[in-house]
Amino acid sequence: MKLGYHLSSEEHTGPELVQLAARAEAAGFSFAFISDHFHPWLDAQGQSSFVWTTIGGISQATKKIKIITAVTCPIIRIHPVIIAQAAATAGQFLPERFILGVGTGENLNEHVVGAPWPPIQIRQNMLEEAITIIRLLFDGAYVDYFGEYFKVYDAKLYSRPQNPPLIFMAATGQNSTRLAGKLADGFISTAPKSELIQTFSESGGTGKPKYGLLAVCYDPDEDHAKAITLKLWPTKGLQRPLGQDLPTPKHFAAAAATVHTEDLHRLRAYGPEKEKYLEAIQSYFAAGFDYVGLHQIGKNQEAFFRFCETEILPEFG
Repeated sequence: MKLGYHLSSEEHTGPELVQLAARAEAAGFSFAFISDHFHPWLDAQGQSSFVWTTIGGISQATKKIKIITAVTCPIIRIHPVIIAQAAATAGQFLPERFILGVGTGENLNEHVVGAPWPPIQIRQNMLEEAITIIRLLFDGAYVDYFGEYFKVYDAKLYSRPQNPPLIFMAATGQNSTRLAGKLADGFISTAPKSELIQTFSESGGTGKPKYGLLAVCYDPDEDHAKAITLKLWPTKGLQRPLGQDLPTPKHFAAAAATVHTEDLHRLRAYGPEKEKYLEAIQSYFAAGFDYVGLHQIGKNQEAFFRFCETEILPEFG
């Protein structure tokens, strides 16, 4: 059971994320998720840097922490051929410690190139084709591919790491989880549900690593932590499929205006009490996850690192 740290591209600049990755490594976290967005969820979050540039910076500021995109959508905004090239180069910068996390994406980020937003069933089919293309390119041969959604002509990756990056897939629903078990090398989810782990395993994921992502907000004042959460991440209280289908931060702000602190049921730990964090983390391990990444909401990152160093990380070796 190992813990990781979430690099929130929506809340911090690219240079800040590089510094936070180095600080997470020094604190003892074994891996770091990093979000891949074009927009933040809300204007209040304030940032959204280009993840591939940031990963290059992280590679020069760290030595051992694993970096996982959480997650990249390789089906609309960026063609899977380009994602394959970006991931292969990231693998050269971070040999044996870069993992490409993929998912079916959000309209928030993908509609910006003027493409229509397909229903989830079509996005799942597109993702299956995209993963096929990426794996073919990782093999190093010339690739021609003529699928229902993507075409590739005479493509070859000349810059590749010695071993291709693993591909993880994120899911919170049963159908996407089945697809992850079939296609991916590992699983990512924000939902600590044992039924998802069972579905992933039964669909081909037995023995593959399973990573959870848990949002928290450490602060000496619990009420202040709740206020920060309600300001910056009320979207965690929204029901599916709003998170996938709304197109702009303004739409998310309008939807989130109806969310109250008590609605943020997926955020399990606020404030300074160690036991709340341990309980929330253990809920993932009890569901069958092997790793849990912690997303500290807000700017109070250094206090969170010190809290984890003294209170949380020692509990997990």
